Amino acid sequence: MLSSFLTVGEQVLILFVLIAVGFICGKTKLITEAGSKVMADIVFYFVTPCVIISAFQREFDVTMLIKLLVSAFASAVILFFSVLVAQVLYKSQSHSRACILKFATVFSNCGYMSLPLQQALLGDDGVFYGASFVAIFNIFVWSYGIITMKGNNDKASGMKILINPGIIGTLVGVVLFLCSVELPRVIAQPINYLAALNSPVPMLIIGFYLANANLKKAFTDVWSYISMALRLVVLPLITLLLLLLCGIKGPMLVSLVISVSSPVAAITTMMSAKYGHDTELSVSIVSASTLLSLVTMPLIVGLAGYLS
Repeated sequence: MLSSFLTVGEQVLILFVLIAVGFICGKTKLITEAGSKVMADIVFYFVTPCVIISAFQREFDVTMLIKLLVSAFASAVILFFSVLVAQVLYKSQSHSRACILKFATVFSNCGYMSLPLQQALLGDDGVFYGASFVAIFNIFVWSYGIITMKGNNDKASGMKILINPGIIGTLVGVVLFLCSVELPRVIAQPINYLAALNSPVPMLIIGFYLANANLKKAFTDVWSYISMALRLVVLPLITLLLLLLCGIKGPMLVSLVISVSSPVAAITTMMSAKYGHDTELSVSIVSASTLLSLVTMPLIVGLAGYLS
């Protein structure tokens, strides 16, 4: 558990250094409102699919395929349950606030927070299971997440919502894995370079909005603490219990718990900015949950490792 605590703590501190750079850029006007939205679009349309494709670049194996399907199914159940909780809990909130609170409850920082930790604790297998969660995560983000943020009055078709970079990247990654296709270096290396932007760019965006946010109002919001408690403690512990009851143990159990116990996804702020919702609330939840995860993640991940 001490090793997990130190590894998670280091990762959290790294993210906060990146947030601090974005904060400075926001205060000095090196990053503007328009610039932050362009950066968010780059993450949405290029970086995210590259992360998925890169994670699935490994040789095909039937045993791993079965484990991948089990992991993906478990991930879908976990996220679906989170959606149900969020839909019921925030009915009394205004649309703009409910969007942020729902998003924060359902979506964890499973990309640039979980994958490095899974690699450090579990190796390539941990990243593989983590990638399956990220794949399902992106399907939910680009379907439920987009619908939630756009609102019920949005006229976009279901096909337009489903055909998007996140889901396309997932499909491409799975096909490459099933066919055991290794991309040529001239293609694979640019994909890896773009995937590497998945940590710094969203953190810079969060830092920018942090520099321009009224945090006093946001941090006195009781509902933000409720969403963080669900995100950091309640949902991870429920996930751990359900996985154990289903007989899932070992690296798959620990990897999935890491994904679920991560703090609120940075994409919450990017989605909030893109669709004109309460960015101050989103920034406070993302930043505070990331800081609190310094304590909660090591404890929950350590418990998962012990029980598995």
